[in-house]
Amino acid sequence: MARGNLRILLGAAPGAGKTFAMLEEGRRLAGEGFDVVVGAVSPRGRADTAGLLKTLELCPQRPDREPAVVDVQALIARRPDVVLVDDYAAMADGVSRWEQVDQLLDAGLDVISTLDIRNVESLSDAVREITGVQELTTVPEAVVRLANQVELVDASPELLRQRLADGKIYSNREEADAALAGIFRVGTLAALRELALLWLAERVDAGLADYRDSARLREGWPGREKIVVGVGGRGQDQVLVRRAARMLAAAAGGELHVVHVRTTKEGRGPESGKDLEQLRKLTAELGGFFHSVGGQDAGAALVDFARSRNASQIVMGSPSRRPLPGTRRGVAAAVMQDAGTIDVHLINHLPNSGDRQPRRPPRLGRRREIPAFALAVALPPLLQFGLDLLPHNQLSTDMLIHLTGIVGVALLGGLWPAVAAAVVAGLIVNYYSVRPVGSLTVIDPENVLALLIFVLVAVAVSLVVDRSAKLSKEAHIAGAEAAVLGELSRRAVAEGNSIPAFLDQVREHFQAKGAGLWTRQESGPGRTVGWELQEFSGEARPVDVAEADTVEQLDGDRMLTLNGKELSQDERRLLAAFGAHLLAMVQREELSASQRENLRLAEGNTMRTSILRAVSHDLRTPLAGIKLASSSLRDRSITFGPEEQEELLATIEHGADRLDRLVSNLLDMSRITADSVAPLIRPVYWADVVGEALRGTDSERLRVLLPDNMPPVDGDPGMLERVIANLVENALKYAPDSDVVIAGAVGGAGSARIGDVPASELSIVDHGSGIAPDKVLAMFRPFQRADDTTPGTGIGLGLAVAKGFTEAMGGVLLAEPTPGGGLTMVVRLPLSTGVAPEPGVRGHHGSSADR
Repeated sequence: MARGNLRILLGAAPGAGKTFAMLEEGRRLAGEGFDVVVGAVSPRGRADTAGLLKTLELCPQRPDREPAVVDVQALIARRPDVVLVDDYAAMADGVSRWEQVDQLLDAGLDVISTLDIRNVESLSDAVREITGVQELTTVPEAVVRLANQVELVDASPELLRQRLADGKIYSNREEADAALAGIFRVGTLAALRELALLWLAERVDAGLADYRDSARLREGWPGREKIVVGVGGRGQDQVLVRRAARMLAAAAGGELHVVHVRTTKEGRGPESGKDLEQLRKLTAELGGFFHSVGGQDAGAALVDFARSRNASQIVMGSPSRRPLPGTRRGVAAAVMQDAGTIDVHLINHLPNSGDRQPRRPPRLGRRREIPAFALAVALPPLLQFGLDLLPHNQLSTDMLIHLTGIVGVALLGGLWPAVAAAVVAGLIVNYYSVRPVGSLTVIDPENVLALLIFVLVAVAVSLVVDRSAKLSKEAHIAGAEAAVLGELSRRAVAEGNSIPAFLDQVREHFQAKGAGLWTRQESGPGRTVGWELQEFSGEARPVDVAEADTVEQLDGDRMLTLNGKELSQDERRLLAAFGAHLLAMVQREELSASQRENLRLAEGNTMRTSILRAVSHDLRTPLAGIKLASSSLRDRSITFGPEEQEELLATIEHGADRLDRLVSNLLDMSRITADSVAPLIRPVYWADVVGEALRGTDSERLRVLLPDNMPPVDGDPGMLERVIANLVENALKYAPDSDVVIAGAVGGAGSARIGDVPASELSIVDHGSGIAPDKVLAMFRPFQRADDTTPGTGIGLGLAVAKGFTEAMGGVLLAEPTPGGGLTMVVRLPLSTGVAPEPGVRGHHGSSADR
């Protein structure tokens, strides 16, 4: 059976007309002879929607449910041509509406549904930033993209606000006023509308790309403006990126793609890792996308990438020099020849100040060149002396012997000593081996040609040998650098990516006196730019960056300096690699710090949200009781008897005690969260703190079974009383039909311990319903309550406060199942040594007065 077609009507906000458009389309299809059935629609009190709904067949659904329930089995049995299902993201009876629609599609039924852009799961973060509200019901974007057709039902923000004011969206006036101050603000509606348009435009682009791929179309089609910038990893590339961004600024909704092509083609200078990192950062700041692709030919790879993105323009720098006639075409020429309908812009007059020139192969060094020149002068006469001792009469033999000597000179000293050896050898061969012998005159023209070819071959061989020797030395240097960087990475990982340790490695490698990381600082009303030393390794710290002997700029805001060592060109290149590694470490630390800060803020927001929820209900409930009782007592028109007055006063007292406990728990939880709990540790006896903790608790279900000889433990009396009081209150609350027993145990050999320290335990035992093992950890989190507990029983902070206070005193709070059913809470504290430790210096000190 063929799968049915899904058509989604997308809107930016409630009231855009999605449901009305869906019903209107259903009525049109029914008029054309299609069997149309409404699977689920929520009119929400809108008269126009309800009027359209009456003209269509409605599948049996429960009218008292909101959202309406889709009867999937009834619809499959009915088998209409088209099913109308409102609100694709709704959820009823624990089942997502889109999952029910998927069942209808699998049964071969066509479905028309509606969806708000706010309910697309991939856009949740963007929607939360716009509206300030986290949507609870969402649909995975992959599911939405499987729809055969997505249409936008659009309405301007002004029209939506007018509809809301006219009562066409929410019939409840209070709900409409709240919406006007919330999601229906003009800016919010405009942002949601733009989000819907951009999301739908991306889907259109994806569909166009899929069609072009399936049809194997190479040329692009006009669409959104997309500019591809080809960069080579050098300083001047930033000018290209900024120029392309200005070109794109006039085209709304355009895209900027910066592409770096890595090739193995010879003749291209090596790119700078630091410049590439700065390009990535600049591209991100401009709202573009940075790509690194590979290919044997840079021009072909750049054009292929532009075609894959359906780009309209390619921007690149003009070549600094034209290729010689007969040589391979340059990258710019290749792009212009292969671009087809894509416009190509060559940017001239790029600044060269930041451009890095291709690094020349390293010289072999004077230690090899000076002996090679001496050998170039001495070796040809020596070879000729040896040839004179051997009987021969072939000119070719002389030339081969001398050519061998020239190759040896090239291996030792490179090109120019070998050229000198070739000239000397040519003169000697001419004088001693070419007739007339003993003269530089050549009679036979063939000998002239032979001598010329000999010199040319000698020079050519010298070039090859020189190039091979230099590449061998460069490969050796590169191998050494790779080994150094590999060891650097290994040590950095092993030592925890510490920046001071890394600087110490840099200083040690270059044998410098000091290595420092500097950051840019702006100070004063005139915003004077200076440099501040962030980290340093070595001897005396420099007071200014100008004192450094070697400076390596990492980015616009950081630099790496060395003191006591001036580096060569090769060492500077290695220092740049060290700098790129250091920059990555700094950015990673900044990202980790930002992530930790975001996590802290998120936890703080969660805590504030939970507190607000608690204040909205749990704190208002006792206040309402206090208010009602006090108002009744002050009402002089009502006469209360003594028993009634006592009951009202007891209500006030009970509500005040409950408020006191709730506020105390909130304050304690805020102290624990802020890490500002510093207990006053001293020897404490269990019997003393248990008696104080149970003061005012007159439950007949409470039994205390403490041994008489329990030794003292180290703890804060006030905190420990709060811990015990919260645990007892929790046990009485969640085990209403069970006795609660407080028992004690003394640590010893093979008994309770905290690490290697002997400990003593206090257990609060109940025989209630207990708790599942997989929920034990969640039980200690703030604002957690048992599932079967009514909201009025507390705000779920008792166990969290107890755990925080116990751990602050150096103890452990455990939850264990009670044999036969129930829960046992165990407070374990170290046995007292008889010496009170000094109190901490952080924050507020806990004491008995903190209860």
